[in-house]
Amino acid sequence: MERFRGLSPAEFFHRNREVAGFANPARALYQTIRELVENSLDATENHGILPVIYVEVQQDPENENRVTVIVADNGIGIPLHEVPNVFGRVFYGSKYVIRQSRGVFGLGVKMAVLYAQMTTGKPIYVRTAPLNSPVEGEYYLQIDISRNIPHVLRARFRRKDRDWHGTVVKLTLEGSWLLAKKRILEYIKRTALITPYASIRLKTPEEDIKFKRVTRKLPEPPSTGLYHPRGVDIEVLKEMLRSLNSNDITLHEFLVKNFEGVGEKIALDFLSWAGFDPGKKVKDLKSEDLEQLATKMKAYEGWRRPRPYTLSPLGSQLLEEGVKRILSPEFVAAVSRPPSSYGGHPFIVEAAIAYGGEIPPGDSPLLLRFANRMPLLYDEGVDVSRKIVDSIDWSIYKVKFPAPLAVVIHICSTKIPFKGVGKEAIADVPEIERELEIAVREISRELRLYLSRLERLQEARRKEVIFRKYMKEVAGALSYITSIREEELLLKLEELVRGELGKVSFVEEGNGSGSE
Repeated sequence: MERFRGLSPAEFFHRNREVAGFANPARALYQTIRELVENSLDATENHGILPVIYVEVQQDPENENRVTVIVADNGIGIPLHEVPNVFGRVFYGSKYVIRQSRGVFGLGVKMAVLYAQMTTGKPIYVRTAPLNSPVEGEYYLQIDISRNIPHVLRARFRRKDRDWHGTVVKLTLEGSWLLAKKRILEYIKRTALITPYASIRLKTPEEDIKFKRVTRKLPEPPSTGLYHPRGVDIEVLKEMLRSLNSNDITLHEFLVKNFEGVGEKIALDFLSWAGFDPGKKVKDLKSEDLEQLATKMKAYEGWRRPRPYTLSPLGSQLLEEGVKRILSPEFVAAVSRPPSSYGGHPFIVEAAIAYGGEIPPGDSPLLLRFANRMPLLYDEGVDVSRKIVDSIDWSIYKVKFPAPLAVVIHICSTKIPFKGVGKEAIADVPEIERELEIAVREISRELRLYLSRLERLQEARRKEVIFRKYMKEVAGALSYITSIREEELLLKLEELVRGELGKVSFVEEGNGSGSE
C-alpha cells in the first residue's frame, strides 16, 4: 500500500530549489546576493535612513566553487527574538501586508540559507543591532527542513561597544563566481542606478568597486493599506472574517471598515446592486454567500480606484539622477506617470530615456528594467517592457540605429504581476502595457526635440565651415566692387556668421532638456 505524508514548506523548496531561482551554482550565487542586498535596502530607505550597503564575495583558496558572501547594512536591524524565524522559517516575514516592497514571498533569504546548508553544510551567521537598542546579537543557525523551524546552533548577546545599528549576514555556499561575476556586477550597477541616494561598495576577489550617493533625497516610504474590493477572493474574505474582533458586525460595516476606497454610499450602492442585505451579520454568511460576494466584488464597476499611498515611486528627478550616475549620457529625460490600477492593485510606471555619452551604440535600445526598485536581469525577452520598446518605430523620434540609446523602465505596485517565482519578468497586463507605451512615447518626444536641435546645430556648423572657407574670397570681391576695405568686410562677415550660429546655439541651450 502507498504511504502518504506531507511536506513542510522548507522541505518542498529543498526539493524544488529551481522554483526560487537557485537552479545552478552561478544563478544561486547571484540570487543570494540579490536577496540580501534587497533586504538591506528595505531595512534602510523605508525607514528614512540613507543606505550604506557593503557586499563582499570571497572565494575559498582551496576550492574556487566554495564562495562566502557577506552583506552588511546600516538599517533598523532585526528584533533579536525574531532573528531565528526571519532567517530560519520559510514563509515568515514582515512583508505580508498591502504595501510596496521588494520581497513578496518571505522566501528569498531562507532559500539562500537552505542552499548553503545543502551544498556546504555551513550555517548562516547573523549579527544585528536594532535601532535604539543598547544590545546587539549574534546567531549561527540552520533550518530544520522537515519541521520548517529554525535550529539555533549558537547565540550570543552583548551591549553595543559603539553606536551602530544594522545587520551583517554571512553565508558560505557552492557558487560559480566566474560564471556569475558579470551578472552580479551588472546587478550592483543597476541597483546603484535605481537608488541614487545609496552608498554601495562591492568587494570581489579581483576588485573593490564603490558607488557614492549623488543625492541625499529619499523617496517617500509607502504606507500600509487595505485590500481593494476587486483584489480579493473567497479565501481572503474568510481570513478577513476570522480576524474580526466581533461577529456582530454587519455586512455594510464590514465593507466600509475593511476595504480601500469604500465609503457608506458606495457600500450601500454595491450591496443593493449585488442583492445583499446591508444589515446582515457577517457571522451568518455561508460559503455560497462568500462565493457570490467575491464574484460580485470583482464584477462591480462602481468602486473607486485604489489610492497610491501604498506605493513609493522614485520620481522623475531621482530617476534622472540615477541614470546620470551610471550611464553618463549627454541627454536624459524621465517621467513618473499618474497612478493607475489593474485588478484592484495600484501601480505607477516610471520611465527614462538616455542618449549619447558613455552609452555604447546598439542595433536596438538598451533596456534596463526595474520592479519596486529591483533590477530585473534575466528573462528580458518575455518581459512586457521589451515588447513595448520593440513595438515602437524609433525613426519617428529621429533615432537611427546603431544608436547610443537606453530606455529605463520602473514599475512599482503592491502586487507586481511577475511571470514566475524567480521575479525576473513582468506579465503582459493590458493596463500596464498601456501606461508603459504612454510613458515611453512621452520621453521619446523629448528626445526627438533634442535630436532636432542637435541636427540644426550640426547644420549651422557645416554652413559655418563653408562660409569661412570662402569668406576671404567673398570679402575680396565685395571690396573690389564697393571700394570698402577688405579687412572691414571680413569683420562684418564674421559678425554675420557668429550671429547666425549664435541663434541656433541659443535655441539649443534655452530649450534643451537633459544633461550634457
